[in-house]
Amino acid sequence: MKGKNLWFYITTIGITGFLIWSCMQRGKLLEVNKVINNSIIHQGQSNLWQDLTHNLQHSLSILILQIIVIIIVARIFTIFFKRIGQPAVIGEILAGIVLGPSLLGWLMPDVSAFLFPAASLNNLQFLSQIGLILFMFVIGLELDTSVLKKQAHEALVISHSSIIFPFLLGVILSYFIYEQFAPDNIPFLAFALFMGIAMSITAFPVLARIVQERGLTRTSLGTMVITCAAVDDVTAWCLLALVIAIVKAGAVGPALITFLLSIGYVIFMFYILQPLMKRIGERYSSKEMVSRSVVALIFIILLVSSWMTEVIGIHALFGAFMAGVIIPDGSNFKRIIADKIEDIALVLFLPLFFVFTGIRTQIGLLDQSNYWVVCAAIVGVAVLGKLGGGALSARFVGQSWRNALSIGVLMNARGLMELIILNIGYDLGVLSPEIFAMMVIMALVTTFMTGPGLDVINRFLPEKSLKIPTYFGKVLMSFGKPEMGASLLRLSEMLTSKKKSQIEYTAMHISPHYDIFPEEAEIFEKESFTPIRQEAQKRNVSLNTFYKATEDVTDEIINFSKEQEPDILLLGAAQSLFNDDLLGGKIGRILNVTDCDTLVFSDRGLESVNNLLVIYYDLNDNFLLYYIRLIHENKPSIQVSILNLSSESAEKLREYWVPLNVQVLERQLLDKHFLNGFDLVIINKTKWEKIIETHSTWVKHCPSLLVIKQGTAQNKLLERNDAVQMSNK
Repeated sequence: MKGKNLWFYITTIGITGFLIWSCMQRGKLLEVNKVINNSIIHQGQSNLWQDLTHNLQHSLSILILQIIVIIIVARIFTIFFKRIGQPAVIGEILAGIVLGPSLLGWLMPDVSAFLFPAASLNNLQFLSQIGLILFMFVIGLELDTSVLKKQAHEALVISHSSIIFPFLLGVILSYFIYEQFAPDNIPFLAFALFMGIAMSITAFPVLARIVQERGLTRTSLGTMVITCAAVDDVTAWCLLALVIAIVKAGAVGPALITFLLSIGYVIFMFYILQPLMKRIGERYSSKEMVSRSVVALIFIILLVSSWMTEVIGIHALFGAFMAGVIIPDGSNFKRIIADKIEDIALVLFLPLFFVFTGIRTQIGLLDQSNYWVVCAAIVGVAVLGKLGGGALSARFVGQSWRNALSIGVLMNARGLMELIILNIGYDLGVLSPEIFAMMVIMALVTTFMTGPGLDVINRFLPEKSLKIPTYFGKVLMSFGKPEMGASLLRLSEMLTSKKKSQIEYTAMHISPHYDIFPEEAEIFEKESFTPIRQEAQKRNVSLNTFYKATEDVTDEIINFSKEQEPDILLLGAAQSLFNDDLLGGKIGRILNVTDCDTLVFSDRGLESVNNLLVIYYDLNDNFLLYYIRLIHENKPSIQVSILNLSSESAEKLREYWVPLNVQVLERQLLDKHFLNGFDLVIINKTKWEKIIETHSTWVKHCPSLLVIKQGTAQNKLLERNDAVQMSNK
């Protein structure tokens, strides 16, 4: 603080402080005619702990504490279940059950009573409903109606078959359990309809993420199952709206009026409001143009739509879903609105719904053996109806048994959408606490079995594919930044045979943003591969691509590498902000487990390679000769220099490196001036690790760098290429 500013600061504080003190002293003279009760003051001071306790138990304090605990526990469970290959929704549902009476209330009832007192549940339910409205709006935004036109006929058959079969089985099951488990004032029609619709639902968001995580988005199977799920989602929500109308009306006449009002609402949304939304989407197509007024308008439309369906009698969630559906496809406006809403809906509000559902789920009520028999029957009927109906109908329309069973397994995932329906049924009084708990368990089991079910199908019914011959080499490139992809392709061309048509190039980009919508993943995928695709087109190179969004980036690279069995794995290394160790962290793990030759490339502005430096320490570096030969064959004009840091003489080294025309340098000192004369430095991975350990200063002046780890499969690769060269002579 400068002297003038300090003087002003001290003077201002001093004068104002003196005036405040003077006012306080003069104010005491006014107490002469007042009766001051000092006991109140002393009582307040002595009961400070009681005041803190009272504040802690205030409804707002309890609600904030609940939100903190819910978010933390939900994220912990989500991370764990993502690591074992399960959808995040499984972890969030179980987090709710753990915080509910089934576990926390059983093990620590006092803690449960303090954290979730009965009086606070209404606030929690209110917030969870707001979160669900926002979530269903995002689901409507996510639904790409153009997808419904692709394979629409087959998808319609599969989707509706996977609805009607479990619906039928649900109604039949309700016939046998109605007397024992249905609430007293609920007619059989309402109970049977809710059991049927609960058996029929498919969790579109969970299914879409599973398809995305398994790299099926661009396959015919992925397109088909996404289309089926989209049709299923729309149909199921329309059926649910009809079922709610029938249950609330209690008779055919009022239900018919509700149905007609619903038809009028749908007509209004699609034929009056959707054209308006289309014009808005065309006008506000960039994030800069979407002002707060536009966002406020979207929220008004969302809330009015939810209010209309709630008043009609088909639940506010259906209105939120429809408000998202009418946002026009193919516009950037749709993605902008989703970005503004989905994070707060998914991270803050949605876990509240899961925990509220968990609090309602009283597994302790299933204290009789016959209850668990009924629970097993519910799970069996749900799996048989959905998986069986989907698989058989898919097989009927011409899908292979492998694809048909995969479609059935994926359509069987119920997840969050099931919980929404169950909570609606519970609120309407249609489902008893016992049936509610059984159905929540069914939602967990059917969602949990999706991943293992696909693994079983892949194991016993492997996909038949023709493998491309890779006689001259198979190169797998993995990169983070899109620009690195083009650099890796340019470099890999120098490291392979001249016969490019016989080389299989595969570019892999693994995104750490695992919790994203498929539409967003498509945008990321396109952006990630654009530079390398342009480079491949320029060089007339055939390129395969693989994209996946997952939390376990390193494991995915390792698993895909093992599956592809490349001759060379080329990794793009990001420059560390804290040190020069390119081989630490994720790359270090990959290097430790890969069998093939693994090359780590650090691009520091490499445009072309004219001067190449190979750092040679001992005989263990002789394997680098293979790569120098390839580089020299592809670009004979490159000047190759060997920096001899070994005890071998230059003449001996030339014998090793014959027939290449290389320059052997005996210089021992690496400095900035010396390294500036080279475009690329190649070094053995083990030697680089030793250099990092000794904190060599020349590392920060190094140009673009290629660190090579010799794989266990290189001898076989060398023999194969030598045989090829002999056959060509």
